[in-house]
Amino acid sequence: MKQPKTPPPPSFEQSLTELEAVVDALEKGEMTLEDSLAAFERGIGLTRVCRQALETAEQRVRILTDARPDAEPEPFDAHD
Repeated sequence: MKQPKTPPPPSFEQSLTELEAVVDALEKGEMTLEDSLAAFERGIGLTRVCRQALETAEQRVRILTDARPDAEPEPFDAHD
Protein backbone atom coordinates (compact mmCIF):
# COMPACT_ATOMS: atom_id res chain seq x y z
CA MET A 1 0.00 0.00 0.00
CA LYS A 2 1.33 3.42 -0.94
CA GLN A 3 2.09 5.95 1.75
CA PRO A 4 0.17 9.21 1.38
CA LYS A 5 2.37 12.01 0.11
CA THR A 6 3.47 14.48 2.72
CA PRO A 7 2.65 18.03 1.70
CA PRO A 8 5.70 20.20 1.06
CA PRO A 9 6.71 22.44 3.93
CA PRO A 10 5.20 25.91 3.81
CA SER A 11 7.25 28.66 2.20
CA PHE A 12 9.03 31.25 4.31
CA GLU A 13 6.36 33.81 3.48
CA GLN A 14 3.52 31.44 4.38
CA SER A 15 5.22 30.50 7.65
CA LEU A 16 5.85 34.13 8.55
CA THR A 17 2.25 35.11 7.81
CA GLU A 18 0.93 32.25 9.94
CA LEU A 19 3.41 33.08 12.72
CA GLU A 20 2.18 36.69 12.76
CA ALA A 21 -1.40 35.44 13.06
CA VAL A 22 -0.43 33.14 15.94
CA VAL A 23 1.30 36.00 17.76
CA ASP A 24 -1.70 38.29 17.25
CA ALA A 25 -4.06 35.63 18.62
CA LEU A 26 -1.84 35.03 21.66
CA GLU A 27 -1.50 38.76 22.34
CA LYS A 28 -5.27 39.17 22.46
CA GLY A 29 -5.33 36.85 25.47
CA GLU A 30 -8.76 35.46 24.63
CA MET A 31 -7.71 31.82 24.22
CA THR A 32 -7.97 29.06 26.78
CA LEU A 33 -4.79 27.80 28.36
CA GLU A 34 -4.83 24.66 26.22
CA ASP A 35 -5.44 26.65 23.04
CA SER A 36 -2.69 29.08 24.01
CA LEU A 37 -0.24 26.24 24.56
CA ALA A 38 -1.15 24.68 21.21
CA ALA A 39 -0.74 28.05 19.47
CA PHE A 40 2.58 28.62 21.23
CA GLU A 41 3.79 25.19 20.11
CA ARG A 42 2.74 25.95 16.53
CA GLY A 43 4.54 29.29 16.73
CA ILE A 44 7.75 27.60 17.85
CA GLY A 45 7.55 25.24 14.88
CA LEU A 46 6.95 28.13 12.49
CA THR A 47 9.85 30.05 14.01
CA ARG A 48 12.12 27.09 13.31
CA VAL A 49 10.94 26.89 9.69
CA CYS A 50 11.60 30.63 9.23
CA ARG A 51 15.00 30.46 10.91
CA GLN A 52 16.08 27.54 8.71
CA ALA A 53 14.95 29.38 5.57
CA LEU A 54 16.91 32.46 6.61
CA GLU A 55 20.04 30.42 7.40
CA THR A 56 19.80 28.73 4.00
CA ALA A 57 19.43 32.09 2.27
CA GLU A 58 22.40 33.48 4.20
CA GLN A 59 24.52 30.49 3.16
CA ARG A 60 23.60 31.02 -0.48
CA VAL A 61 24.48 34.73 -0.26
CA ARG A 62 27.85 33.89 1.28
CA ILE A 63 28.59 31.44 -1.53
CA LEU A 64 27.55 33.95 -4.19
CA THR A 65 29.49 36.85 -2.73
CA ASP A 66 32.75 35.05 -1.94
CA ALA A 67 35.30 37.63 -3.08
CA ARG A 68 38.32 35.32 -3.21
CA PRO A 69 39.71 35.32 -6.75
CA ASP A 70 40.45 31.59 -6.49
CA ALA A 71 37.04 30.74 -5.10
CA GLU A 72 35.65 27.57 -6.57
CA PRO A 73 31.94 27.00 -6.99
CA GLU A 74 30.66 24.95 -4.09
CA PRO A 75 27.79 22.52 -4.22
CA PHE A 76 24.79 23.81 -2.35
CA ASP A 77 22.87 21.30 -0.28
CA ALA A 78 19.77 22.78 1.33
CA HIS A 79 19.18 19.64 3.39
CA ASP A 80 22.19 19.70 5.72
